[in-house]
Amino acid sequence: MRNRVREQRGRRGLTQADVALALGVSRQTVISIESGRYLPSLPLAFRIAGLFEVPIEEMFDPTDEEPSK
Repeated sequence: MRNRVREQRGRRGLTQADVALALGVSRQTVISIESGRYLPSLPLAFRIAGLFEVPIEEMFDPTDEEPSK
């Protein structure tokens, strides 16, 4: 599942630490979500979408797979 956390964070000039603090998670969690290694819980996904003020469907796209590394 592709997410747009890194993109939205960059648009707002926030650090991973800023996002982690705002969401009440560790910086490592933000890093893992951005890299696609961790899928957030539904409540956390809603908090992320709310933080960036975008619909959850815009923040997370289950039909768009991460490219193979």
